[in-house]
Amino acid sequence: MQSELLQRSVKLLSVIFLTIFLVGCLHNDKNLVLQTDIGEIPITVELADTPETRRRGLMFRTKMPRDEGMLFDFQETREVAFWMRNTFIPLDMIFIDERGTIKHIHHNAVPQDPTSIPSKYPVRFVLEINGGLAKQYGLKPGDQVRHPRMNS
Repeated sequence: MQSELLQRSVKLLSVIFLTIFLVGCLHNDKNLVLQTDIGEIPITVELADTPETRRRGLMFRTKMPRDEGMLFDFQETREVAFWMRNTFIPLDMIFIDERGTIKHIHHNAVPQDPTSIPSKYPVRFVLEINGGLAKQYGLKPGDQVRHPRMNS
């Protein structure tokens, strides 16, 4: 009787752990999709969701692969501003609301420029990708972004 109970417990635990693993794979915070007129564009993102990671951002990096970016999550919707101090690569900054709607795009932010770059609207997220890609992808305000943290 105890052996049968132990076997059932092990099976149940195995199912629970497998379910947790699969849900984790489906909600991978590294996967983001830009929905554009030319189709869906997958981007692998690094998350900046703590005060420290948001403050550091992409500073001091000299390159970033074309299909990668950094997603800043401010945990709340508000107006934000960025600058390029200590950032060595040109970036497109895509300002996104909590539902994944692009509100504003700042194209080709100039490396090491200390000028403030405002969101212009309250947003929860900012996606930084290599400068020039937003235009190549045809991104525009109103386009959608899919990510597990967005309430689309």
